[in-house]
Amino acid sequence: MRVFLTGATGFVGSHILTELLAAGHQVIGNSRSGAGALHLERAGAAVHRGDLSDPAELAKGAESADAVIHTAFDHDFACYAENCEKDRRVIEAIGDVLAGSDRPLLITSAIGVGSTGPGQFAREDVLDRDHPMPRIASELAGLAVRERGVSVGVVRLSQIHDPVKQGLVSPLIDLARTKGASAYVGEGGNRWSAASVEDAARLYVLALEQHEPGTCWHAVAEEAIPMRAIAEAIGRGLGVPVHAIAESEAGKHFGWMAPFASFDMPGSSAVTRERLGWVPAGPTLLENLSRMDYSVAKG
Repeated sequence: MRVFLTGATGFVGSHILTELLAAGHQVIGNSRSGAGALHLERAGAAVHRGDLSDPAELAKGAESADAVIHTAFDHDFACYAENCEKDRRVIEAIGDVLAGSDRPLLITSAIGVGSTGPGQFAREDVLDRDHPMPRIASELAGLAVRERGVSVGVVRLSQIHDPVKQGLVSPLIDLARTKGASAYVGEGGNRWSAASVEDAARLYVLALEQHEPGTCWHAVAEEAIPMRAIAEAIGRGLGVPVHAIAESEAGKHFGWMAPFASFDMPGSSAVTRERLGWVPAGPTLLENLSRMDYSVAKG
């Protein structure tokens, strides 16, 4: 297939690019910079210049494509709700291009919106349309364009990681470095799911090649890692103390990350594994945290 890939030079997208090309697909990679365009050309992809701030222009990259994988996202989590609305507009613009065709559109969402309630594991067959997590905007946009005749599928991401980046864990590392301590809320029993970036990239390609309209897939290799274990791994890596923070003090310590630090976000990928034959093989989150070079300052 000829695949339009947004976020093609990003953390997850760059790995999807490699997987798509290795599988024999042609790729039109989206890039917002000249350096990114050069990287895509050297990798063997065609280039479409576009930016999330101009959804209609970005969506033009889908005009000559057989399928679209949308992973581009503004990962400034301090403006998370605003960036999720930006993602909604991009999905709607891509939908305008694909409406009335059977060309697949894979969009990206987050595990949490598939939970049936507190303490419950997110499932592929669940969508809480009233979930307070702002990323619900992406899935609601997917439903809206599906009603207009777009063949939509969803990949929900957990904490995607390698030894350099780890989703929402990365800002926790930066915070622990700044504060001189690694913290968790309460007893640290709230849980996050995770998957290596290599496993997540393979999942996108499987989801594209076995596309089923209206389906949702979970990039979850580890279902429920306690936040205390994550905080302890960060503490070991940075050589700083680890301690609990009362929920009433979470806002003061974690700032914009306070809601995330308290979220319980376990997730299942049982359906994804069974129906796609996806078998995660990458390292665990804690293994990659142990392999990090914590001497390199992050920003």
